[in-house]
Amino acid sequence: QGFEEENRDNGEKIRPTVYPVKLLEVFMYYTYVLRSKKDGKFYTGFTSDLKLRFEKHQKGQVESTKDRRPLELIYYEACIDRNDATHREKYLKTYHGRMFIKKRLKSYLTR
Repeated sequence: QGFEEENRDNGEKIRPTVYPVKLLEVFMYYTYVLRSKKDGKFYTGFTSDLKLRFEKHQKGQVESTKDRRPLELIYYEACIDRNDATHREKYLKTYHGRMFIKKRLKSYLTR
């Protein structure tokens, strides 16, 4: 079934030895940007579970965005280090960070 090879001496099917490989478990932190479809403004945050955090935003369970729904996830970055994610979040909240997002997503934001 894909892994079997024919032994050239007698035609017998053999299976190569497979050694288990433990994959590294990497914990990721996400810096993300939401855009309110209600007022067009951005919200920037960070989390270790992007899917769950976005669901909480969508359900109105996040105080700072509950009155700005519906929201769309327009950008995210993944970091291995929590400090890197929080520093990136702080940067994206600055004037230069907002300009970075607008330039990075120029085509998307102007459609």
